[in-house]
Amino acid sequence: MTTRIGIIIGSTRPGRNGEKVAHWIHEIAQKRDDAVFELIDLADFNLPHLDEWMPATLGRYAHDHTKAWASRIAEFDGFVFVTPEYNHSTSGALKNAIDFLYAEWNNKAAGFVSYGSTGGTRAVEHLRLVAGELQMADVRAQVALSLFNDFVDFTTFQPQTDVHLPSVNQMLDQVVAWSTALAPLRAGASPQARASSGAR
Repeated sequence: MTTRIGIIIGSTRPGRNGEKVAHWIHEIAQKRDDAVFELIDLADFNLPHLDEWMPATLGRYAHDHTKAWASRIAEFDGFVFVTPEYNHSTSGALKNAIDFLYAEWNNKAAGFVSYGSTGGTRAVEHLRLVAGELQMADVRAQVALSLFNDFVDFTTFQPQTDVHLPSVNQMLDQVVAWSTALAPLRAGASPQARASSGAR
């Protein structure tokens, strides 16, 4: 079965840099033949502030927007999170979207591409803690893009491809490898978890 990796655009702000960064990662990933890579845009789901009554761990989603989000995330075996750094952390929109779900994230790999004044590395450190709680395998390699060196006037994305390409490919290597390695755990999930996540 083909491994499927979702590249999540983790910002919904007008004029966001994350969309350009995610498309750049997707273009690089499309040249590979070890997995299928698809973009997932948080802006397409219009998720409100978390409004589910039941904890996500129970998988009893009440709202159509949650069910649509859960169905989309359940399709994938691993993820690349593209995140800005706001106030030494990730975006509220991304954290909110993550918190809506649980089983759909379990036993999947997570890679990170960040951007900010210090490369967004502090946002990734927070996301690694979140990934651990969600039973995700966060890979070591990451891509850190500088607003000073990879953007013009902090808005026009012009990545130093020669500098970052090795890190991008190493991160993708690890995400695909771990996503594949975790397949038996996903297949062996409890019937309740499989029903919640739509596991195949």
